[in-house]
Amino acid sequence: MADQERMAIVGAGLVGSLWALMLANRGCSVDVYERRPDPRKGPVAGGRSINLALSDRGWRALERAGIEDKVREIAMPIEGRLMHAVDGQLTFQRYGLEGEAGVFPTDPQCIYSISRANLNKLLVEAAESHEEVEVHFNHRCIDIDLQMGDEEVPLTFENAHGESIHVQASRVFGTDGAFSAVRDRMMRTDRFDFEQRYLEHGYREVEMQPDAQGEFRMRPDCLHIWPRGQFMLMALPNPDRTFTCTLFAPYEGPDGLNAIDDATAARTYFQRHFPDVMPLLPNFDEDWKRHPTSSLVMTRCYPWNIGERVALMGDAAHAIVPFYGQGMNSGMEDCFVLDELMTRHGPDWTSCLAEYTALRKPAGDAILELALRNYIEMRDKTGDERFLLQKKIEARLAQRYPGRWLPLYSQVTFSHTPYHEALAAGQRQDEIMAEVMNRPDIRDVWDSEEVAEAAIQRLESAHRA
Repeated sequence: MADQERMAIVGAGLVGSLWALMLANRGCSVDVYERRPDPRKGPVAGGRSINLALSDRGWRALERAGIEDKVREIAMPIEGRLMHAVDGQLTFQRYGLEGEAGVFPTDPQCIYSISRANLNKLLVEAAESHEEVEVHFNHRCIDIDLQMGDEEVPLTFENAHGESIHVQASRVFGTDGAFSAVRDRMMRTDRFDFEQRYLEHGYREVEMQPDAQGEFRMRPDCLHIWPRGQFMLMALPNPDRTFTCTLFAPYEGPDGLNAIDDATAARTYFQRHFPDVMPLLPNFDEDWKRHPTSSLVMTRCYPWNIGERVALMGDAAHAIVPFYGQGMNSGMEDCFVLDELMTRHGPDWTSCLAEYTALRKPAGDAILELALRNYIEMRDKTGDERFLLQKKIEARLAQRYPGRWLPLYSQVTFSHTPYHEALAAGQRQDEIMAEVMNRPDIRDVWDSEEVAEAAIQRLESAHRA
């Protein structure tokens, strides 16, 4: 790419800050514009605060940017799910394959819990410390002139004093989230498709403080889930020995969020559905009042670029619900893929951004579908004995036939297989597992060679078809 092209990134969130660092490492001059104040100063303003699950796709992008060691310092390894039944019974389900090394040789195959706010601060700091990056906070994008032809792109921002700031850039990258101003301007161009939906469920957070000795109140190497059919509670640990607990539930209905109108009602709700967690939340009432109920939005659009000058990345292109832990990872993978394409195409931005859309659009659609499916799995199935048996069979298949059978979760979380290819492979495997689980004697023979060989032969037949 041309030296010292002036790049404009709209949005200094996780993806925008990471992309700024990648571009600067290539010698590009980068201006990042963020409508919010500096996240390193004062409380975090708005946005979701759900803990993030960092996995292999994200780590690869962080490594490319040269920032993975600093991120590891604020990340906690999570080895599996721990399901909490209403009667208090606990069931552990490992995420990775037994004996497989993770992204770091000292860790097993796992995901990493990380605070959105802390990661954002770290990435902003890393980007701004680069001599080629300048970050402009309190700059709200109000217009982009997309009729630029071969000229630079004019942008208009409004600063904290209400003043209009006019700038120009060689390229513009919209990384400004689910309600992107860059995408909003692209929607007014010809043949631009856009879809927005809200999940009928929302979420609300409470924080679990450390115990009197300053230690975790629960096992810290797990994602804790209290599956309850149409709703669930989950908790992820933080390095300060707190847990971020998040209730996901429908808005309407007897167990809906709209029926919980104050802290007393919330306490009654938790005592009925999550009795084992309430003794661990001594500050429940205050926490419930402090955190508002938030919605879950999904977006899809096409194309992700306008010619050679403007492109969308992260949630601006593909906002998803958080139930596969891939929202951040998929956005970081956008950065990695586009960085690879810059190397492949050299100064040909037209081909670079066209291929970026062609590669990432199917992946974005697929991870949205996978995330919706995983919500149903987490809230409805993780406490079901038959489902857990199926997962045990799949783990055995992966151990017996490495490289031939890889569970869908592993393809999505611990590989770099494009999401749409993983989705298709998972659908084939689901069909096979449905046949396996329909055996009347499956509980007795689940670990037999007969079952394993029948499943792998069926998979290989599907591949040949």
